Amino acid sequence: MAPVTRWSASPVAEDAPRTGGPGPRAAAVLVFMSSAAVLVVEIVALRLLAPYLGLTLETSTMVIGVALTAIALGSWMGGRIADQVDPRRLLGPSLGLSGAVVALTPAVLRTTAEWAAPLLLLIASLTILVPGALLSAVTPIVTKLRLTSLAETGTVVGRLSGVGTLGAIVGTVLTGFVLVSRLPVSGILIGLGILLVAGSALVEWRRRGWSGTPALTLVVVAGGLATTVAPGACDTETRYHCAQVVTDPDRDGGRTLVLDGLRHSYVDLDDPTYLKFTYVRALAAVTDAAFPEGEALTAYHLGGGGLTFPRHLAATRPGTRSLVSEIDSGVVRITRDQLGLAPGAGIDIRTEDGRLGLRRLDTGSRDLVVGDAFGGVSVPWHLTTVEAMTDVRRVLDEDGLYAANLIDHGELAFARAEAATLTEVFEHVALVGPRTDGGNMLLLASDRPVDLRAAQEALDARGTDWTITTGDALISWIAGARPLTDDHAPVDQLLEPYSPQNSR
Repeated sequence: MAPVTRWSASPVAEDAPRTGGPGPRAAAVLVFMSSAAVLVVEIVALRLLAPYLGLTLETSTMVIGVALTAIALGSWMGGRIADQVDPRRLLGPSLGLSGAVVALTPAVLRTTAEWAAPLLLLIASLTILVPGALLSAVTPIVTKLRLTSLAETGTVVGRLSGVGTLGAIVGTVLTGFVLVSRLPVSGILIGLGILLVAGSALVEWRRRGWSGTPALTLVVVAGGLATTVAPGACDTETRYHCAQVVTDPDRDGGRTLVLDGLRHSYVDLDDPTYLKFTYVRALAAVTDAAFPEGEALTAYHLGGGGLTFPRHLAATRPGTRSLVSEIDSGVVRITRDQLGLAPGAGIDIRTEDGRLGLRRLDTGSRDLVVGDAFGGVSVPWHLTTVEAMTDVRRVLDEDGLYAANLIDHGELAFARAEAATLTEVFEHVALVGPRTDGGNMLLLASDRPVDLRAAQEALDARGTDWTITTGDALISWIAGARPLTDDHAPVDQLLEPYSPQNSR
């Protein structure tokens, strides 16, 4: 941090420019740090809320909207109050109070989510709005102090505005590329709270000494201690998820990978052929119907999780080679360290986005492509479009099969749109799903017909109670749903509300 220039309280005429404020470097540091802090809070808030609200477009929109409201409110109120009160009295409290709120945020949000869920949106909004507004008020306050002459108004305002924007950029990049990958979100916010309270103490000490600093320090310490006992903490925080591995009390080797509160994978460390989740049993059934028993396959998996199905293929079809694109390196690490993935199991993992992974595959190089990538309960939109499915068709050989797991409820608007999308690309499409509407389901697509009778027998044999819909019945079910494209794929908006405990 650049040195902070000492300043003193100097009486000024009411209509005269103020003097005795922070020097140019001190002013730049204050504006830079406060603007960066606003963006850190915004990005980390998304991480904190994902286990409870899902990592959806709606959640992101809400957080961004509240953050922008805080910036607008803080800028307006900060400037207005600075015209009515000596602005030198405002800097320390703005930094200190925002630091205290930021440090308490992890404990407050997690406790609210577990014990008072209906209040979560309100409390989440306040934990973004209050520190965001206080920190955004710093720029107009500092600007007021730096305006020693009306002749340099444009220069001062432009310089500090630019510094604030640069701070916001640095806060965004630092959080997204460095902090989140190395620190838990609670640690980021508590650390930020400490920095803000320390900045408040320094500002007030430079001015006149402030007795409120010890009290705010105690609040920050309390926030850190509360975070250690607050409910909902993660075993591991990855780049994208709050992750936990839960032991199955009924099976010694059973492990469930839970990401953001949702069950994503079940793995039996002792028996990779054991498939607990219904959709994975259905996936195994349709694969067995589509390819000769025991035949080795060349498979590609969009999304990895605990790698339940790649393990199953390796165990039941010796010689199978599976390539997996998993975007979250933390999930890959958990799978290797806690879910018993041994090297040389015929499974290769690339930490990459699935759409980019598709582009790297040779034409006609895969017998089977499995779509099982999720952000919450939503398939990432760019893996659902006609353009993405065209790439899937390209990498499949002439007898290849694409099987996609998805989740939908209610009117199944997303499922119908995705089925319409597949009919634009493949000759044969089928829906495999439960007899009751809602939950997990599979969409199958190929350029050769699948033996539906064999597939249904395999589904029944695995106890899925799922049925197959294809042909005219599928077209009728799609009922005019629009195919999804890179230009228009409103996946999050098409999905119906869900109950996390019932999904997967």
